[in-house]
Amino acid sequence: MDIPVIELAHPMPGFPDDARFALVRLDEDGVLLGFRSLDSDDLQFVVVPPAPFFPDYAPVIGDDVVTELGIEPEGVGDVLVLLVVRAGGSLADTTVNLRAPLVVNPATRRASQVILDDQDLPLAAPLVA
Repeated sequence: MDIPVIELAHPMPGFPDDARFALVRLDEDGVLLGFRSLDSDDLQFVVVPPAPFFPDYAPVIGDDVVTELGIEPEGVGDVLVLLVVRAGGSLADTTVNLRAPLVVNPATRRASQVILDDQDLPLAAPLVA
């Protein structure tokens, strides 16, 4: 999937000056992606699609986010959900935040990190079991 510039509806927590990002592949399979800031030279988040690691992950996105990102009802299936990776000292220590996925609407190129209400979703789930 080729998304040139992604505009965040709201800055990610802790990064108030970064609103424009590019999604870049970090591996041949396209599983590891870089969410690279176009506003800061040295800011990049590593993100992954949930399916290879958490096949049952199905976050419920609120109507406010749907409206804010311009997601049309027929386009819900095209929405890109990405999990922010927190790299550990080893792969076994690497975690993802299941409670705050990054939601991208490829049609409008708008995105938001969404804080989900589901308290059962961990903030730091091991990437590999």
